[in-house]
Amino acid sequence: MEKSRRSFLIKGVTGAVLMATPNIVKAGVMDMAKPKVAKAVNPFHLGMAGFTFVAFDLETTLKTLQRLDIHYLCIKDFHLPYDCTDAQIEELHAKCASYGVKGYAVGPINMKTKDEIDHAFEYAKRVGVKTIVGVPTYELLSYVDKKVKEYDFHYAIHLHGPDLPVFPDAKDVWEHTKDLDPRIGMCLDIGHDLRSGRDPVADLKKYHTRVFDMHIKDVTDSTKAGHAIELGRGKIDFPALVQMMREVNYTGMCSLEYEKDRNDPFLGIAESIGYFKAVSDMVY
Repeated sequence: MEKSRRSFLIKGVTGAVLMATPNIVKAGVMDMAKPKVAKAVNPFHLGMAGFTFVAFDLETTLKTLQRLDIHYLCIKDFHLPYDCTDAQIEELHAKCASYGVKGYAVGPINMKTKDEIDHAFEYAKRVGVKTIVGVPTYELLSYVDKKVKEYDFHYAIHLHGPDLPVFPDAKDVWEHTKDLDPRIGMCLDIGHDLRSGRDPVADLKKYHTRVFDMHIKDVTDSTKAGHAIELGRGKIDFPALVQMMREVNYTGMCSLEYEKDRNDPFLGIAESIGYFKAVSDMVY
C-alpha cells in the first residue's frame, strides 16, 4: 500500500511539473513525432485476398483498398464468376483501374476433377493473370503439372491448416511438389501454417523458392483451436517474418486475408494493414 501511495504521489508531482512547463511538453511531443528511422525498401508487395470481402460487392472492396493505399487484389469468383463473359472481365479490370487496383491472381479455387482444373486455367487465362491460387487433390498434381507447362502459369497451392485433409502446411505442400515443375508451389497462409504446429518464418526460409503468394493473417493459438484476430494481437511474429522476407528476397505478394468479423471487418482490416505497414517500414 505504501509503495502504491508513493508511486501515486510521484506521478502526481511529475504531472504537475509537466503541466507547469508546457514548452517541455511541447518539445517532448514534437520529438516523439519525428520519424526515428527511414522507411525500409521492401522487395515484396502488399495486397488483399479477395475472400476478405466475401460479404461485400466489388465496389465496396475497391473503395476500401483505395482508402488503405492497397493496389493489388487476388480475385475471387464472387467478384468475377467462373463463367463470366468477356464484357464482365473488361468491366472488372476497368473498375479496378479506376481505383488504382490491379487483379494479380485468381483464387483460391477448389479443384477435384480434371475438368475443374481445365476450367480454372482457362478462367485465369481469360482474366489475364499468370497465377492461380488452387486447392487440388494429391492425385491430380500430375495433371496440374501438365497444365502449368501448357499455360506457363504459376500454381500456388493454398494450405488450409488442420481444417482440411489435404495440404495442411508448408512442409506438406513442399513434399508433394518438390519434384514437379518449379512453377508449382504454394500460397503460404501463415495463420494456417501456425495452426498446424509449424513455424511460418522457418518454413518461409526453407521453402521460399516455392512460395509464389502469401496470405498474411494473425491467429490466437498454434493449434487447430486458433482463430483469426487483428495482426499484431496473436501468435505470429511479424517483425521476424518481414525480416525473413527480406533475407530470402521474397518478391511476391503479401495479401491480407482477414477472416474475423466477416460482416463488419473494416476496423480490423485497417488496424491490420496499418500494423503490417509499420512493421514493414522498420529497419532491422
